[in-house]
Formats: sequence, structure tokens, C-alpha cells
Amino acid sequence: MTSSSFRHLSKCSPSSISASKSTNNPYIEIQLSNKWRHILAKFALGFFGVALWYKGLSYYGYALLMLAWILDNNFHRTKETFKEPFVRAVILFCLVLAAGVAWSDYPDSGYIRWNKYFTFLFIIPYLSLLNKERLPWAIGGLVAGYFCVLLAGVYYWIVLGEQGIPLLKMTYLRFSLTVGIGVILTLYFAGMSSRIKIKIFLWLLAGLLLFIQFNQDGRGPLLTTVVTSILLIFMLYKTKIRMLCGITVSLILIILAFSLGNDRFQQRLASAKSDIQFLQQEKFDTDLGYRLAIWDVGLYAISQRPILGYGTGMALSTYEKYVETYKDGRYENLWRDPRFHYHNDLVEIGVFTGGLGISAFIFLLWGWFQSLKARGLTTLGVVVVCFVFLAGLTDIFLAYTGLPLLVIAVSALAIGWQKENGDVLQASECAE
Repeated sequence: MTSSSFRHLSKCSPSSISASKSTNNPYIEIQLSNKWRHILAKFALGFFGVALWYKGLSYYGYALLMLAWILDNNFHRTKETFKEPFVRAVILFCLVLAAGVAWSDYPDSGYIRWNKYFTFLFIIPYLSLLNKERLPWAIGGLVAGYFCVLLAGVYYWIVLGEQGIPLLKMTYLRFSLTVGIGVILTLYFAGMSSRIKIKIFLWLLAGLLLFIQFNQDGRGPLLTTVVTSILLIFMLYKTKIRMLCGITVSLILIILAFSLGNDRFQQRLASAKSDIQFLQQEKFDTDLGYRLAIWDVGLYAISQRPILGYGTGMALSTYEKYVETYKDGRYENLWRDPRFHYHNDLVEIGVFTGGLGISAFIFLLWGWFQSLKARGLTTLGVVVVCFVFLAGLTDIFLAYTGLPLLVIAVSALAIGWQKENGDVLQASECAE
């Protein structure tokens, strides 16, 4: 045998042959493929929690979620997701609004804000991707994104003396609602926790967040937070009368302390009194008067087309159609711009799609509650639906960037946590 033949045989030794076989082993290739899919899913869930706050980043967040969901190829988990009452309600709500485009003037209907409703569909890939290993990434992304926004808002308030976050195009109303969501969730987790130190920390954090909100200009968001907080405390401690009374008194004292010694709150209170005085003189060019006026026109418009409304996106054109003739043109000189909306979710959706849309909105809230209740999270379901409904009475909460997605994502995490960890949250909630 020649030396070249020997070298050739040595290259084909058993160890090299087995290595070659292992490289081409389909099982190992599948394992590597699954590993990368899990990494992509974790990154997509974490990134979305940060990206939902900024319109430019959110598009990448949606794309990553969809890509990770498709590559995950978990038909069973996706099938379970579609069984959730909340997911079905979201799909129905979006279908009704999509159908409303057919009888609107789109694309000539002006500024497009209504497309934000369709972002609710992110819950399908988001919830389908959640499992025990990926939950910490999703939670970490939401927490990191929330506290980045919170710190930015505090910086603008304390250092620059501005309201909201201009960098993110976040108005003071949006930022106030953002803080309010934090207050509600912190109070809820404080009530659930069985550890005294954690309870104390969360109560202090809730107090700090409430203090921040008292120093924002939004009156409606603050009222939403206070009312929802009172409801939450009652539901958590209704079987413990002494504790309920003690916490209620403490909350009232905190609210009084934050309001009486707060110049910004006193200015808002004086502004509200002034608005009422102007209303008595039939002057509607104030914050309160303006909202009451456009609600009045909006409700009248709904009464004229109560079943299907005027089409999705037809807020401004519908308002202009009636404002000059309704009540002899009492409101015709009020300010309006291409981004006009009715500052109320029910009125906005009613103008778009009439009673059909309002029914879909109510079904959305019902499905939201039912999905959480089915996991033993009745208290969380009640306060989430209450907050969303109240926030939508003075503004179009569901059309805000980030805020409804945050609440939906938190709800999805609660549902996913219950699926993967049994009845941990349920037991804690029942213990209260």
C-alpha cells in the first residue's frame, strides 16, 4: 500500500466518520433549529415590551413577533390562544372596525388614527409564544420599557419643567395614564404578595407613583386612577374589615396630603371651577366645555345613524356635518384640526360603526374580563376593565400609542403565567 493510500485511510478513521455522521444528523439539526427559534422568541417578546412606546420602533416589534410566531410553528399553543374569550373579542372588534372602512370616505377621510385599533391583534402571536422559559423575557421587556418611560417623564417634569415626554411625542394625558396604570398594578401585586417586606415596598412605590401623577396636569386620568384604586382596595380586602378601613383612611389622607400641598393640583381645581362658571354662561371654549360640546354633537350624530354609523375614521367629517346646524350652530366656532377626535371611546366608536361597534366594544371588555376570570383572576379582570372603561370616558384611550398595548400585554402575561405555573396568582388572590 502506498503512503498516499495510507494517508487517505487515516483521514477516514472511525472517529472522523462518526463526526461526519453527527454533523449531518437530522436530530441535531432540529435541536439547533429549535434553539435558535427559542432565542428569537425570547428576544421578540422582550423587545416588544420596550418598542411599544415609540411608533417607529413598534413596527419592528410587530414584525419580530410575527416572524418568531411563524417560525415557532406551535400549532397546539396557537389553537389554545384562539380559544381565549379575549382573543376572540379582539378579533371581532377589529373585524367590525375593518368593515366600517367600507362605508367611510377612506382614503379621503383625513388623519388616520383608527389603524391603532388593529395593533390589538398582536395578542395572538404574543400569547402564543409565551411559555415558562419565555415569560421572564416578556416580563423583563415590559418592566424595562415602563420604567424607561417613567424616568423620562420624571426628568422632563423635574429638570425641564415640562409635562409629558416630547421626545416620544407623549402628551401629559398619556403620561398621566401611564403612571396610573403603574399605580393600579403596584397596588394589586402588593395585595397579592404574602411577604411583608415586598408589600411595604410595593405600597411605597404605589404612593410615589401616585405623587407623580398628582403633579401632572391630567384631571381625567387622575380621577380614573383614584376611582379604580378604591375599587381594587375594596375587592382585595372586603373580607378584612379592619384592614379595609385602615387602608381606605390611609389612602384618603395620602390624597388630601398630595392635593392640599400641591400648587399644580390647586390650579387644576381652580380651572375646573372656572370651566363650570363658563358653562353656566354657555361658553364652551374651555377643556370641560369643549368635551361636553363635542360629546353632544357626537351623540346626536349617532342618533341619526344608530346601527352602522358613518364609517371608520369619519370623526372630523361627521362633526363638521352637524356642528353648524345642531342647536342652531351653538358649537360651530369651537377649535378643530385634522386630527380631531371625540375624547371618548364610546362616542368615537359609535360615530364610526354605530351600535354595531359599541356592541363589539362591550364584547371586547366582556371577553377581557372572562379570560382573566377563567384563570382565577377576577379582581384583576374587574380593575383592568374598570380602568380601560373609565379612561375612555374622557379620552380615546384605545387609540393611544402604547397604553392599551401595555394593558393587553400585562393581561396576556397573567394568562400565560397561570397556564405555566398553575394557580399561584389565583391562590394569592383568593388569600386576600
